Order: sequence, then C-alpha cells, then structure tokens
Amino acid sequence: MLLEIAVFAPLLGSVLAVLLRASGSRAGAVWLSVACMAISAISAVAVLVRHLVDHVTMHDVALGAWIHVGNFVTPWSLREDTLSLVVVVMVSVVSALIHLYSVGYMAHDRTMPRFFVYISAFTFAMLMLVTANNLLQLFFGWEGVGLFSYLLIGYWYDRAAANAAAIKAFVVNRIGDLAFLIGIVLIYAQFGSVSFNQIFAAVPQIATQKYHLFGASMPVLDVIGVLLFIGAMGKSAQIFLHTWLADAMEGPTPISALIHAATMVAAGVYMIVRMSPLMSSAPAAMGMVAVIGGATALFAGTIGCVQNDIKRIIAYSTCSQLGYMFLGAGVGADSAAIFHMVTHAMFKALLFLAAGSVIHALADEQDVRKMGGLWRKMKVTYATMLVGALALAAIPPFAGYYSKDAILAAAYANHGTAAMFGWVCGVIGAGLTAFYISRLMILTFHGAPRGDADVHAHAHESGWMMIVPLLVLAVGSIFGGMALDRPFVGAGSATFWGSSIVPPVASVLPLSMPIPTWAADLPLLLALVGFAIAYIFYVMRPSMPGALAKAMPGLYQFLLHKWYFDELYDYVFVQPAKRLARVIWRGADDQVIDGVPTGLARWTTDFSVQIGRAQNGSVAVYSFVMLLGLLVLLSLFLVMR
Repeated sequence: MLLEIAVFAPLLGSVLAVLLRASGSRAGAVWLSVACMAISAISAVAVLVRHLVDHVTMHDVALGAWIHVGNFVTPWSLREDTLSLVVVVMVSVVSALIHLYSVGYMAHDRTMPRFFVYISAFTFAMLMLVTANNLLQLFFGWEGVGLFSYLLIGYWYDRAAANAAAIKAFVVNRIGDLAFLIGIVLIYAQFGSVSFNQIFAAVPQIATQKYHLFGASMPVLDVIGVLLFIGAMGKSAQIFLHTWLADAMEGPTPISALIHAATMVAAGVYMIVRMSPLMSSAPAAMGMVAVIGGATALFAGTIGCVQNDIKRIIAYSTCSQLGYMFLGAGVGADSAAIFHMVTHAMFKALLFLAAGSVIHALADEQDVRKMGGLWRKMKVTYATMLVGALALAAIPPFAGYYSKDAILAAAYANHGTAAMFGWVCGVIGAGLTAFYISRLMILTFHGAPRGDADVHAHAHESGWMMIVPLLVLAVGSIFGGMALDRPFVGAGSATFWGSSIVPPVASVLPLSMPIPTWAADLPLLLALVGFAIAYIFYVMRPSMPGALAKAMPGLYQFLLHKWYFDELYDYVFVQPAKRLARVIWRGADDQVIDGVPTGLARWTTDFSVQIGRAQNGSVAVYSFVMLLGLLVLLSLFLVMR
C-alpha cells in the first residue's frame, strides 16, 4: 500500500488543488498540495527501506485491467524493484522540497493554486513513468511529463517568450517521442509483448535476428536500441535534440529545478537503464549512447562558459551532466548512471533553488553581469550554492565527485573506441564545469555590486520556506555521495541492485578492472585548473575575458550562439516548414477547402437572384416561357423519334 500512496498522493494533491481553487480557497489549495507531496515522499522512503530490509525481490503491485483488445492485454500495475524505488524516492523527496520552496517563491503570483495543480500532476506523471511495468504504461507517464512541462514552461502565458519556449519544448520532444513510439511498435512486433519481464526473457532469442532493408543487414536489437535512445535524447536533451532545454528557463525557477533535477530530463536516462537487458545486447546502440553522451558533456560545457543568464548557465550544466549519465549507460555502468542521476538531483535542485533565491532578492534580475557582492547579504544562499557548485564540479568529498568519477572510471576501464571518446570528452568537460560554475559564483556573490544600485541595496536573504529546502539539499550534496557510493557502485552493489539492473554491476565497473592512478586523478586535476583559470579571469585580471573575446570573436560568437544550432534548425527546418505551410494555406486551404464551397455558394446565390428576377408577375412573360418550354419538349420528342 505504501507504493500506491507514494505514487498517487501527488495526483490527489493536484485534484484537491483544483477543487479548492474553484471554491476560492487559495491557501487551502496550496498547502494541501504540499501536504500530499510530503506524504508521497515519506511513503517512498518507507517502501524503499522495507524493500531493502526485507530483501524483497521484484514484484508487481496490480491496480487493475487497463487495455484489453483481442489478444492484446495490458494490465495497470506498479513495478516494485530497487531501481524503481530509488528513482521514486529521488523524485518524491526533491519534488516535496520544491513544493515547499514554491510556497515562498510564488507567494506574490495571483494564480499560485494553478501552479500547484500543474506541479503536483507533473510529479505524478513522472512517478507513473518510473513505476511502469510495461512500455505502454511508461509511455503514458512519458507523455504526461511532456504535457505538464509544456504547461509549466509556458506558465506565464502572457509572455511571448514563455509561449515560444513551451511550444519549442513540445515540438522537439515530439521528434524523440516518435522514434520511441516506433521502437515500442517494433518491440511488440518482435517480442509479442510490451511487458518488461517478457521482453527481457526473450532477448537471447531475438539477439541473432536481423532486418534486411535496402541491401543492408541490421541487427534487430540495434535498430530498436537506437530508436529508444533517440526518444531518450529528446527527453534528456542530448546534442541535436537539446535546443529546448535552455529556453525552458522561461518558466518559474521552481519548475526549472524540478525539470532539470528529478523529473523530465531524468526520464530518458531511466528508460535506457530500465531497458538495459535489451540495450546490453545491442552493441551498436550502446556505442551510440556512449558517443552522444560524451559529446553532449563536452558540447554543453563549452556553451556554459560564456552564458550570462544565471539560470541558463545552470541549464547547460544539466545538459552536460546528463551526457555523463548516458556515457555511463553506454559503457554498461548503469548503476553509476543512476548514482549520478541521484546525486545530480540533489545538487542541481540546490543550484536552481539558490539561483531562484538570488533572482527573488534582485527583483527578477538574472544577468550575472549585473550582480556581484551578494554574499554578505545572502550568507545562507551563498553557502548552500557554494556546496552545490563544489558538488557539480566533482570536488571531494561532495556528492558529484563519487558519481561522476565512477562513470569516467568505467568508461576508461571499458577500453572500447566509443568509451574512450566519451572518457576524453568527459575529462575535458570536468575542467569546463569547474570553470563555468566558478565564474557564476564569482560574478554573482563576489566583487563590487553591479547593475541597479537600488535593487542591490534592498537585496536580502529569502524566507524560511525557501531556505529550509536549500539546507536539506545542501546536506544531501555533501554527504549523499559518501553514503551511496558503496551500495550503488561499490562492493555491496550487486546485492543492493539485485536483478533490477542487468548486467551485474561488478562486471562493468572498475571494481574488478582497476584503472591507472593518473586516469583516475585527471578529472579532479582539470577541475582544479578550471577553478584557477576562473579565479585569474574574474578576480585577478577581470579585463582578460573581454580581451580574449575580442581577440577571438569568431570562437566567442560561436559559443555565445550555442554552436548556431538554433539558427541552423531555423534555416533548415523552421523556415521551409513555414513557407510550405503558407503555400498549403493559400493554395489548398483558401482556394480549395474554403474556395470551392464559397464559390458554389456564391454561384447558387447569383443563380437564385437571376431566377428571382424572372418572377415579375407578368402573364405575358409567363405565357412566353411556357411556349418556349413546349417548343423544347416537342423538339426533343421529334429528335428522339
């Protein structure tokens, strides 16, 4: 019963918020939503503890029938295994903290109950996704988080930028979702089922089968694996389908934290790890996962170095860290990927919420070039954000050090071409991460205040409802890595994960394949170099970044414009689509769909008018017409004889 409470309590909170909002009880809608989310978090922790203490094996919690069409039967049930429960705890606990934070952050928003309706339903959709026991149920949650992310990114719908960002996120994700849906169809065609248990059991029989298309022979599992990964690329914002992620910052900051830390972007990583029994038998797909993951870690890191919006810098760090997670999954270190997902949820939620505290204090200012000198006025926010920054930069003993280094060590130990490419990208990305997060901290909190003097004069620490979540997340960001290292990727990992992650952890992590000391220490060394460069650039020689940008304007503009992906997609896809739509609108819609009925109606009207004019009441005219009619009939009679 605990798992059902953990999953459905957010839905109950959303429904109650709708009802109380309709009755005019603003405070009741908000606090009931928060209470339901707290109940969900407590229940999730309790069910995970029970699962581990009692050594419960994987089992399903049946909820009832769902789809029954002919021979196709899909029940509605919740999957209870270690992987699902770990992610349920991550989602529910982080979401509960963000709910509490949002009470303070959104206090002056006149539509705050609507916000809590959306955020609770968003959390429910993610929980349905991670507890799914078949691909269709997972797809239900998958589309649910897509829908509610659209509503939340465009929450302030009176802003054109927010509407555009919401549409962009929705459209880009539809590309990935189409590939994912095709992958599900192929799985059903090959396996005869969408149930995880039946799919995983049949993988050895399908592993040798191939598709023959256009003279090429492609392994079935590789084709399916690639399609599944393209779906994950959209949700988890990997390079080529990443363009929506930074624009999603148009939504309220708590939503940025929830999307980037524990819900939507984690969905793709979770799905690939959940499908690990299939993916591990698809080497080409695994290589693609590793290459794209490593490339994303490096690509997003380069962009983060030159962004000026505090939320966008953190957003690109999310994109980069997701790349590390996929790198781990691509080299077979699924447990390390989940380890980094969990630690990332803690320190990324912390970074976003701390950024929200800064934005709140500076009257919605988000440009780090207009900040500075805030640490004396916001000491708690500064201290907690510093913890998040050190965890992100993977500095020991903070959480990110353990999880990120486990992934890089596994990639090096793998020795495959794709894995080594990912390792090189990941190691360079470690230095870039330390540089851009140091730049953010220095420009935001240190030096002389910049920007509007009145705004800086009134800057102050946030209230307790915003501070308490920061403190809790800071504790997790400090101790989470140490606490979870052994059960997640260490000596106790095989027992901890059981059969929920395949293949066994010990065979893919460097636990049984030690790597050279220099390879293990290189990411930390480059992170320290990144710190040093940021200190030189923004403390010792603050004129140097501007001079460097002027010396290399092409490279600076290339990075500032995010490798010109948006411009390229606009030129190749968006503008041609608009031109085609305009042609169809004017040619087909206006001239055919609307034109033909309109023309017929106009012709009928004109003909009726002419007929009406003949009805003038003259007996002579009527007699003449009758005579003409009689002559026509006689003529036809004579001709037809």
